[in-house]
Amino acid sequence: MKNGNFETILDAYQLAEGSIIKEKDQEELFELGGYDADKKGYNVFPFEDGVRLDDFDMIVSESELMDNYLIETEKGENDPTDDPLISDSL
Repeated sequence: MKNGNFETILDAYQLAEGSIIKEKDQEELFELGGYDADKKGYNVFPFEDGVRLDDFDMIVSESELMDNYLIETEKGENDPTDDPLISDSL
């Protein structure tokens, strides 16, 4: 995937389970799992060809995600800027 599909993680609210992330300097993709309060981090699974690989996972802290990872942007039906009925002019 191109870097154009990813943006910097600015807020922890962006870290939703199922989001696709990648390291800033790598092309390998990961799927974000749930937050593990005992380990104080998010489970992160390898993601390849549209499939989450459950062979192994790693724990990544929130601060490391925000500093070293990018999150996939999702534009589509739910993006109000794509809706032709919504207009800035009155």
